Amino acid sequence: MRPNVDLSVDFCGVKFKNPFMLSSSPVANSAEMIGRAFDAGWSGVAYKTITGDKVKIVHPSPRMAGYDSGSQRLIGLQNVEQISDRRLSDNLRDIAYLKQHWPKHRIMTSIMGFSGPEWVELAKAATDAGSDLLELNLSCPHMTVEGSGSKVGQKEDLVRLFTELVRNATAIPVVVKLTPNITDMTVPARFAKLGGADGIAAINTVASIAGIQLDTLVPTMNVFGRSAACGYSGPAVKPIGLRFISDLARDPELHLPLSGMGGIETWIDALEYLLVGASTIQVTTGIIHYGYGIVEDLIEGVSDYMAGRGITRVADLVGTALPHIGNTDAFDLQRQGVAEYDLDRCVGCGQCYTVCRDAGGKALAWDGEHRRPQLTEDKCLSCMVCSFVCPVEGLITYKEMPTGWQREECVTLG
Repeated sequence: MRPNVDLSVDFCGVKFKNPFMLSSSPVANSAEMIGRAFDAGWSGVAYKTITGDKVKIVHPSPRMAGYDSGSQRLIGLQNVEQISDRRLSDNLRDIAYLKQHWPKHRIMTSIMGFSGPEWVELAKAATDAGSDLLELNLSCPHMTVEGSGSKVGQKEDLVRLFTELVRNATAIPVVVKLTPNITDMTVPARFAKLGGADGIAAINTVASIAGIQLDTLVPTMNVFGRSAACGYSGPAVKPIGLRFISDLARDPELHLPLSGMGGIETWIDALEYLLVGASTIQVTTGIIHYGYGIVEDLIEGVSDYMAGRGITRVADLVGTALPHIGNTDAFDLQRQGVAEYDLDRCVGCGQCYTVCRDAGGKALAWDGEHRRPQLTEDKCLSCMVCSFVCPVEGLITYKEMPTGWQREECVTLG
């Protein structure tokens, strides 16, 4: 039986029955697809980015490539997917259909114009079709039309201009989706706010080259022998997404609701985004990997976490990790520690000894007779690399040392 908790959230003044949304991508391409997702439990969608019919959108073929690591499949996804290639009228009809048949679910229509007037036209059309919110796509990393996608998101004056044009063209909330292909996302976010944005969405895919095919010398996203730096998503980008969302949430000048995405596959991933300040959670690659059904695990996992801690409203989780995030100059350098070993559980592989010698403080000696590491505590750097490579979970832990303890000073050869 599911715990009695309230998963509803308020995002930009619009109520969602839970935080979980499809992100603007191939998983949100049509009413037929989105309707099945709503029935599965998703509360909302960022409808795949629509545009007018003046620019013909043609997707490269193939348009996606999986990224594996050893035996782990699809730890990342490379794509050259562009915005919707469907006619504007078809997309608007689908949006209206979704609002008619799933009136309690939320439609945030993603739009992208190629001129100021087109941004205005799209905003009005999407609003008239029944959209609950608009998402401005200023972040797609591989649009081939100049003045679109992430090229706009990297120019603060255009961020403000297009946000302002859309803000003046509609009465529904305007959310600006920003690019991670930039150093400091708070800068364009502030310009979006100046333009009248009601919220920020982040991150979009990270421009990357995932690998090189050694037989052809063409990068993994191989389109008939040609490639390019293009969008990378999946679990590997979650740390980047969490960093940008926390940056936005902690910015003293922003104070806007956030929709977070990037590498979300499990309820833990989703919860982490909530804890660093996101009110809604958007997913694509996780769905590509496992299907719409993962929303059941997201709902169940977050609900159980809340029930186990006596938390009744998911909204009360949003941003609760932020007080623990700051700059490195706030670290207490007087508190130090070392690695601690449970040698009764040691399997004698010697990996800790190898990495400590080659990448740590050379704090371990090796007892060859008993196949056990021997730690010299005042040489230990507390880097903990030994714990990362140990095959026995929890065997190597961190131990804080008494106040005043000092490690041996490192002496290097001249």
